[in-house]
Amino acid sequence: MNPEPCAYPRLRIERTTVRWSFVVRVCENKLIYRLPGLTLRSLIAALLLLGFVHLLAAQTTDDWQSQVRQGVENQHIDAALAIVDQRLADAPEDWEAHGWRGRLLAWKGRWSEGEAEYKLVLDQVPNDTEILTGLSDVLLWQKKYAEALQTLDQARKISPSDPEILSRRARVLALLGRTPEARSEYQQTLLFDTQNADARTGLDRLREDTKHELRVGEDVDIFNYANSGQTQGVSLSSRWNPRWSTAFGVSTYQRFGQDAVKFLASTGFRFTSRDWFTVGSAVANSQGVVPTHEAFVEYGHAFRIENRWVQGLESSYQQHWFWYQGAHVLTLNTSQIVYLPHEWTWSLNLTGARTGFLGTPVDWTPSGWTKLGFPLQRRVTGNVFFGVGSENFAQIDQIGRFSAHTFGGGLSYQFAARQDIKGYVARQDRSQGQIDTSFGLSYGIRF
Repeated sequence: MNPEPCAYPRLRIERTTVRWSFVVRVCENKLIYRLPGLTLRSLIAALLLLGFVHLLAAQTTDDWQSQVRQGVENQHIDAALAIVDQRLADAPEDWEAHGWRGRLLAWKGRWSEGEAEYKLVLDQVPNDTEILTGLSDVLLWQKKYAEALQTLDQARKISPSDPEILSRRARVLALLGRTPEARSEYQQTLLFDTQNADARTGLDRLREDTKHELRVGEDVDIFNYANSGQTQGVSLSSRWNPRWSTAFGVSTYQRFGQDAVKFLASTGFRFTSRDWFTVGSAVANSQGVVPTHEAFVEYGHAFRIENRWVQGLESSYQQHWFWYQGAHVLTLNTSQIVYLPHEWTWSLNLTGARTGFLGTPVDWTPSGWTKLGFPLQRRVTGNVFFGVGSENFAQIDQIGRFSAHTFGGGLSYQFAARQDIKGYVARQDRSQGQIDTSFGLSYGIRF
C-alpha cells in the first residue's frame, strides 16, 4: 500500500523478531499510523513515539504563530502576512491561520478581503467570539453598522458578559443613533469591567450628544504698513437631525479706520450618509472693507478607502460670490480632508478666484493652503498650516494683486465635556515687504 502524500517526514520503526511494524507520519497535525502486531514493550515504545510526534506537531504550529506575533509587535504586517500565507499553503484547513489572515488583512486596510476571510472561518467555527468581534470591526470600518450589530448580537449570545463585546456593541448602537440602548450597553460593560476605558469614553461622548454649538471669538491682525484690525464673531450651529443642519453668525470688523457688521446664514442637507449639500448667504452694511453681499453653494462627498495609511476622504466643491463696493469676486474652490491613522488629518484646499475691479480687466488668480492636524493629548489637538496666495476673500485687503505666503499653527483644548477653547497664530508675508501677523481665540459650548 503506497503511503499518503504528507508535508512532514515519515517516522518508521520496524522489528521483525517480534513481528511488529509501526509507522507514524504527521500530516497537517494529524497522525497516520499502522499497527499490524504489537507486544507490551512495543506498545510502550509506540506510545512514547506517538507523544513525541504530537509534541513535534504542536511545536511546529506554535513556531509560525510566534513568528506572526513577533512580526505584529514589530509592526511588520507584510512579513507576518507572508508567514500566514505560507502556513496556509502547507495546511489549507488551518482555521487559526485563516483567522490571522483576516486580522492582518483588516489591519492593512484591505477590509473586503479581511471580511471574506473572517466569514470563511465562521462557516467552520460559528461560535468563535474572537472571530466574530474581528468581523464586527471590519464591518464597522466599512460603515456597515447594521451588519456589525448583527454580528455582535451573535457574539453577545455566546458570551453575554464579555466587556469587549459589550463595548463594541454600544459603539455601533451609538453610530446607529440608538443612544439610550448604547448608554445602557456601556453601563453594562462597566458592571463587568469597572475600569473599561472604552466604556467610560463612550459614556462621556453620549453625554455630549447635543444639537447646538455656540461659539464666540476674536481675531486680531497686526500690519507693518497700517493700524491693527480686529474682528469679533458670534455663531450658532445646529444639527436638528441626521439630515438637516443650520448655521447663523454675526461679525463686527474694525479695519483701516472703518467699521462693518456682517450677518451670515446657511443650511445644510445630507441626502445620503456620504453626500451633503450646503447653501448660504451673507449681508453687511455699506462700507469698503468687507463684502456687502455674499452667496455660496457647496457639495461634498465622503469616500471609503481600503488602505493601511488612509482611512477615509471627504471631498467638497464650493462656489462663492463676493460683492464689494467697486469690486466683485467669484471663487471656485475644492477641498479635501484625508483621515489618517491615530486620528491625524491632512487638509488640502485649492482656489481659483475671478477678480474684477472698476476700470480694470477681469483676472483669474490661484491660491491654496494645506493643514496637518494631530492629537497631542486626550483633550488637546494641534495643527500646522501653510498657504500660498490670497486665501481670505472676505476682506478687501486680501483680493489685491499681490503674492503672499502664510504659515502658522493652532491648538484646541477641550477642558470640559461640552466646552473647548481654540486658538491660532499666523504670519503672512506679502509682496512689497508687507507683513500681516494674525492671531485669534474662540470659546465654544455645546448644548
